[in-house]
Amino acid sequence: MPIDDPRAIELLHRTPYGRVSASQRALPFTTIARHLVVGDRIVLRLHRGHGYHHALDGSVATYEADNVHDGEPVAWSVQFTGTARLTDPGPAERARFGRAPRLADGDPFDPVFLGIEPEFARVHYLSDAPVFQYEHSV
Repeated sequence: MPIDDPRAIELLHRTPYGRVSASQRALPFTTIARHLVVGDRIVLRLHRGHGYHHALDGSVATYEADNVHDGEPVAWSVQFTGTARLTDPGPAERARFGRAPRLADGDPFDPVFLGIEPEFARVHYLSDAPVFQYEHSV
């Protein structure tokens, strides 16, 4: 996998979740996913119930992960772009994912797995980015 910044994989190891984006019926969509680095590909676990795996399988997708909520002085974002394919990880890889969420949008979490062999990877940095405190109102 050609990587513009060799720190891309190292940064990806610092956070367990990110977002995968692609197109569904010619419109963009993004969903949360758990990731692992397995060899030279990214393996994602997402909820089957959303049906996004149908749109992702065989499509060009981008996977993004970041540290924007960590409060670090340098915010970073890594993006990996390539073709996503349904995959069936073996027991060792499934164990590395750890426990799955119990629910996804109120429904039992049903895992489905996708592999992305990145065609390219990018890293973006923001130095001395302000940290915001969010207020929750109902």
